Amino acid sequence: MKRSRILGILLVLSLIVPGIAFTGGSSYTCDTKYPVVLAHGMGASAEILGIVDYWWGIEDALDDEGCNTYITSVNGMDSTASKAAAFKTQFLQILAISGAPKANIIGHSHGTLYTRYAISNLGLGGKVASHTSLAGPHRGSAVADLVMYNTGGFVQDALGASLNFVYAFIFGDDNPNTIENGYDLCTDYMTGVFNPNTPNISGIYYQSWAAKAKTSCPSVILQATWLVLLFEEGANDGLVSVNSAKWGNFRGVEDAAWYSPGCDHLNIVGQLFGITPGFDAPDFFVDIVSDLKNRGC
Repeated sequence: MKRSRILGILLVLSLIVPGIAFTGGSSYTCDTKYPVVLAHGMGASAEILGIVDYWWGIEDALDDEGCNTYITSVNGMDSTASKAAAFKTQFLQILAISGAPKANIIGHSHGTLYTRYAISNLGLGGKVASHTSLAGPHRGSAVADLVMYNTGGFVQDALGASLNFVYAFIFGDDNPNTIENGYDLCTDYMTGVFNPNTPNISGIYYQSWAAKAKTSCPSVILQATWLVLLFEEGANDGLVSVNSAKWGNFRGVEDAAWYSPGCDHLNIVGQLFGITPGFDAPDFFVDIVSDLKNRGC
């Protein structure tokens, strides 16, 4: 009688708490071996104006699935090297806090470049398990070429000074450098200088995804630049072409559901404000991190 009662209790528990009874393992999909560190892109911060989360709903979705998630924040407008130095300081602090020997980096846009720089040129190579690139301009962007090489002298200096003022006194950047940020994203610099001097480090798993607007940009502020890039580089997300976004193990193009105009440069991280027709950024990130877990990262 006692034995049958015990078996009955175990059966009920296995139905109520699936994945725990008898498995001996975690039921979470994103509890990776190493923490996950998110690195934002150009012109923003982890919390824009102290109000808007850059990673809209993503951190909560990852945490809910057992991920040990950390968010870094560097100048919105600055050189790749300066952003990399700031990222390195925060990355090492994260390792110290978490007690982990390594971490997984997921970068978006310029965040894919300054993290690569920190890995290859600032000594983080032995402390990184994987590098995931989302819509990264690894071969530069024709939009940067258009802006930087078609404005010069007084106009460029005045525009740069104005943006530096805005980012210093409104966004809180520490000594921003808008002009250098722009030149660092030009196609000739990326292909001729940055990439040859920023090689992948052996032992790190590099992977990438591109975003693509199919018929227009859901984020209307990118519509004009999408059209420029469509003419200059082909399929793109409004700021970065599909070809430029490829780095390491290219995992594919995110272009949202069939009924959506596409997934643009902002949609892939849940912006603007979570309005991403036909695309769920938090679910996308959960899939990315779940895959990293399965790879032993």
